[in-house]
Amino acid sequence: MSDVLARLAAFEHAPAEICFEWNDAPTGAQGWVVINSLRGGAAGGGTRMRIGLDKHEVTSLAKTMEVKFSVAGPAIGGAKSGINFDPADPRKTEVLKRWYKAVAPLLKAYYGTGGDLNVDEVHEVIPISELFGVEHPQEGVLVGHFQPSPSDRQAAIGRLRAGVSKVVTDPRFTPDKDRSYVVADLITGYGVTRALHHHARLAGTSLEGKRMIIQGWGNVAAVAAYYAALEGALVVGIIDREGGLMKVEGYGLDEVRALLLHREGNKLTAPGIIPFKTVNDQVWDVPCDIFVPGAASRLVTQAQAERLVAAGCQWVSCGANVPFADSEIFYGPIARYADANMAVLPDFIANCGMARTFAYLMQPGAELTDQAIFEDVDRTIQTAIERVWAENKTERLLTETAYGQALSDLGV
Repeated sequence: MSDVLARLAAFEHAPAEICFEWNDAPTGAQGWVVINSLRGGAAGGGTRMRIGLDKHEVTSLAKTMEVKFSVAGPAIGGAKSGINFDPADPRKTEVLKRWYKAVAPLLKAYYGTGGDLNVDEVHEVIPISELFGVEHPQEGVLVGHFQPSPSDRQAAIGRLRAGVSKVVTDPRFTPDKDRSYVVADLITGYGVTRALHHHARLAGTSLEGKRMIIQGWGNVAAVAAYYAALEGALVVGIIDREGGLMKVEGYGLDEVRALLLHREGNKLTAPGIIPFKTVNDQVWDVPCDIFVPGAASRLVTQAQAERLVAAGCQWVSCGANVPFADSEIFYGPIARYADANMAVLPDFIANCGMARTFAYLMQPGAELTDQAIFEDVDRTIQTAIERVWAENKTERLLTETAYGQALSDLGV
């Protein structure tokens, strides 16, 4: 076992500092807040909801968030909230209200949250938590970590409120200035593509003409595909939860933008949608250069990773947290196989856009423009990718290298 694997195993198996468990009597929903540590006096991590979610998944993601903060900042612990409930159930809003009422004391003291899988930052997390006296879902990070004066605290909350919900109007960053996309809709997908951009630059090439397969079509996956298409990439396959599309010659910018704009919620809709079973049987063999796993965690199997390699895939930018279907929290055999055979840009770098945006907006004097917010995320990801390249220029085992650097930053 390498030094990095041994250190990861020790970090993975260390018990989390705080575990909060919740049971919703009216619906049977279950929820957990797992705080891996209160490093720096606070912890942060989003809220997700799906059927079948369990405490282990939440714990895994909390530990992943701790690693992510070593890149995105601030220097706090990792946490996550998860609710085992069907997000399509009409009782979802009532469940979220009871959930945020229960966890409000944590959110006011030392825990900051945001949106995640099936839970929207702007339309659900912020307004529902405000009902229970939480001024902003990141209030706990401000109070626990930054410990600002009352005036500085209010100024930071104002920046968080304005920045996360800011409508993006700069044509360089929005797919449609008339659709009222906000920063929270776009920033994570933007970062996933910027990770690819910086890796390509360091490898002496670009995204122009690169063929991409995208897993998922929510805000991370679809937006990442759009920004990649802006740089000339071609989307040759999309696999969403109910179906997908394949086109060997690839979808270009106008087609990718239309597929993004015409979603129903986060669902891919288009003429000629291929049933899920068919696309899942075939898409992994479509010749490609880049794969973006941007759906739920732990979906990519060993067989799928092997088929991607056989199809020529060279680069992976992880939009989803922990995208490989390993039982290990961080870096199991499927992740290691992918890392040894492709250039895998890890989740804690590639999808850190929202975490970094929170950290940026908490800084005194942070400029609330599209350019300032997006360029701050870009610089953060560029720095992380360049640091990995400074240690490892092989385009293999990049994730292992990045984990080693992050663990050193965390003192592990």
